[in-house]
Amino acid sequence: MTGTVYKSTGSWYEIKDQTGEMRSCRLKGKIRLEDIQSTNPIAVGDIVDLENEEGDYVISAIHPRKNYMVRESPKHKHAKHIIASNLDQAFILVTIASPRTSSGFIDRFLLVAEAYAIPVTIVFNKKDLLNAKELKKQEELEAIYQKIGYDTLTISCLDSNDIEKVRMKLKGKTTLLSGHSGVGKSTLLNALNPHLSLRTGDISSKHDKGTHTTTFAEMIEVDDAETLIIDTPGIKEFGIMGFEIEEISGFFPEMKALVNQCQFNNCMHMEEPKCAVKMAVSRGEIDAHRYDNYIKIIEDYKENYKYWERKK
Repeated sequence: MTGTVYKSTGSWYEIKDQTGEMRSCRLKGKIRLEDIQSTNPIAVGDIVDLENEEGDYVISAIHPRKNYMVRESPKHKHAKHIIASNLDQAFILVTIASPRTSSGFIDRFLLVAEAYAIPVTIVFNKKDLLNAKELKKQEELEAIYQKIGYDTLTISCLDSNDIEKVRMKLKGKTTLLSGHSGVGKSTLLNALNPHLSLRTGDISSKHDKGTHTTTFAEMIEVDDAETLIIDTPGIKEFGIMGFEIEEISGFFPEMKALVNQCQFNNCMHMEEPKCAVKMAVSRGEIDAHRYDNYIKIIEDYKENYKYWERKK
């Protein structure tokens, strides 16, 4: 019997089997995933085989993943954590204010999605709360990401027309929903499926941060079993790992388009002369903030490299 992982709480997993029945299962012995070292051997979205063991079902095997999203584990620094697997697309829910989502967070998420060939829609939420200055900032950000090929949506979870736009983009797909705490993930899910009655949190006026209302990643059916959202706990930081440092610029589409125009084949787009990427930044053809975020990612990665070298 096969099934899909709908929820992981650590040692137990909620599996929807091929008959549509939900089962609480544990792992059978120790399952080793080839080529993947992570803090969680099984992720929401995984397809697994189940065996009946003395009346209880156990997970006996994990099917190969078509893709997955991964980040540095929030509990074990320098270790991978698989957020979700077997995705058709991802939505990153962001807000200009209450709380503010940094462009650095957005760009790190997009980088990993590019690496694993997962299409992303950037969903700007809480448009109804923005003043004129904030709306202008949002429009500028949308233009930056649209220019390099990303889909964007501007929504309010209180607007039924906006919710229908989201619903149409979700239909028939498995979608990862991610973002900071407080950006409105649970509110959006409640609007899409009122029967969920998910708990929502308040924004801290002191720190302008959301409170965690989702504890574990969980697969949620929106309209039917063909339209699925994987809801995830709010992410404070999106740590990147598992890549070669030289390949990171290739996950920035606007940089990848210019790589063959640089003087050096292994150009890192930092100190090298006749760098096509740096020249494009100076001309305003590549967004300066995107480039700054790339530099910060490289600097952070170099620090991680020092750690990994010490561990060898």
